[in-house]
Amino acid sequence: MRILITALLGLSVLTLAACQMASNSVNAVADMATPDYDPLTQDPELSVAFPPALEELNFQSQGARLNGLIYVANGEGPHPTVVLLHGYPGNEKNLDLAQDLRRAGFNVLFFHYRGAWGSGGRFSFANGIEDVGAALDFLRDPETARTYRVDPNKITLIGHSYGGFTALQAAAKDDSVTCVGGMAAADFGAIASSFENAPQAQARFSAYADSLTMLAGQTGATAIAELDANRLGFDLRALSGALDGKRILLVAARSDTAVPADRIHTPMVAAYSANAGIDLEHKLLPGDHSFSWSRKALSRTVLRWVEDCR
Repeated sequence: MRILITALLGLSVLTLAACQMASNSVNAVADMATPDYDPLTQDPELSVAFPPALEELNFQSQGARLNGLIYVANGEGPHPTVVLLHGYPGNEKNLDLAQDLRRAGFNVLFFHYRGAWGSGGRFSFANGIEDVGAALDFLRDPETARTYRVDPNKITLIGHSYGGFTALQAAAKDDSVTCVGGMAAADFGAIASSFENAPQAQARFSAYADSLTMLAGQTGATAIAELDANRLGFDLRALSGALDGKRILLVAARSDTAVPADRIHTPMVAAYSANAGIDLEHKLLPGDHSFSWSRKALSRTVLRWVEDCR
């Protein structure tokens, strides 16, 4: 009889634990759907069975290994997922935004392009665009989706500076990507064209490219040559037709001297606004190129916009 009572008590404890785990998972989803929940200031109630996680990973692009991380959201999922793309060379990685997005219920994939920060291969502006395509293929792979609780049909591209450039370029080539955001997005077509009558600016850019030891395979001379050869194909304004049917967010900083809003952001807004098929949101925030004094405003802008991309 004592053995039977002990077994029944054990079964009751296990049942209670299972119910608590299920309750936690449901509560986590409910938290993020509650109007009072603010992912910038609060953590969701923990899902014991499916907790948030940070996982190191790598995937292949054109035979080269790309190193990255995935911030896995709380709860069973599958979760909408953001590919968060860093700039040139990637000193500002915007990982505070990755944490905010995860608390809002999004997975976030962050990776380094070929030749950048220890990833294999050679860095080039065009290679980075291909690498974003490889990241999309990786997330859509059934094994990846299962492992990291990814919804392969709900993937958003968001990039900063050069990352905004690669996000828009990759989205223009992929009909399945319906949401794309650019934060101080760098129009390298417009930048290349500006060098034609500004040799000193071109020389400064070349010297800067030469100094970027974290990027393998690119020199100042090769950077200038690639930009000059691709000034039309790299022009983000010209992507308006290819971005038809997509939701686009463009955020610029008023005091940005690297990608000045009046010369880069405003012409892009004009080009995309001219296409009625693009659902465009655009905003100017206080701050420098890295939005150094408007980080929370940047996060709130992105989180509010990305809600319709779930």
